[in-house]
Amino acid sequence: MVTLIQPDNRLAAVFLKGHLKMLALGMKNSKLSGTQILKAASQITGKKYKRGQYKLALADIEEFLS
Repeated sequence: MVTLIQPDNRLAAVFLKGHLKMLALGMKNSKLSGTQILKAASQITGKKYKRGQYKLALADIEEFLS
């Protein structure tokens, strides 16, 4: 049986921070949509984000990491 290791929230936040920076600048990733990234940020910060609120989510993730 294979056991999957769940990543730490801080590690996930670091990856989300980089991805949110790209989305805030208008760059897109073909693997994950903006909605999926904002949903992941919501799971970490506990706040809900509407479409396009990448800068707000980025600020909240940076606050979480500090």
